Parts: sequence; C-alpha cells; structure tokens
Amino acid sequence: MVTPARARPGTREERDVHTKDATDSPWVTIVWDDPVNLMSYVTYVFQKLFGYSEPEATKLMLQVHHKGKAVVSSGSRESMEVDVTKCHSAGLWATMQQDR
Repeated sequence: MVTPARARPGTREERDVHTKDATDSPWVTIVWDDPVNLMSYVTYVFQKLFGYSEPEATKLMLQVHHKGKAVVSSGSRESMEVDVTKCHSAGLWATMQQDR
C-alpha cells in the first residue's frame, strides 16, 4: 500500500488545499431588515425568488422583522452571488457570507 506524500508547509500543494477547502465551504444569503419594504412584499419576494411556501416565507419574513436578519439560501459562493443580486433587484437588503 502506498502512502501519499504530505505537502511541506509553505509549498504550493499546501496552499492549494487550503484554498480549495475555503471555497468548498457553504455560503449563505442573508436578508436584512429595512424600513422600506412591507412585510407582505418581503413574503412575496421569498416565495417568488426562492420557492418558499407561504408559511415558510412568512416565518422567514418575521425573522427578518424581529431579529433583523434571516438566512434565505445556502450553497456555493457563485449561487449566493446570484441570490444576493436577485434580492437587490427586488429591493431587499441582502449580503452573503461564508457559513462556518
């Protein structure tokens, strides 16, 4: 049985492994509370953009309203960038961050 060689600290192989691990971690889209949008509109947007049922969209909207934010989607960095852009297009305040 052959044992794979370990990467030496500071080598290209070690840096590539760390970079890959960081990009493979799930990312989340967070919608933040704002003084502009009606709660009914936020519920509607969650249903249309993310396919949530009305009860689930309402639950997330109330979380945004009462706690100031809610995680509305998770996945790869690229897909979260798309979700944040969709939220912005709908007039919602949204950001993304790596879920740790």
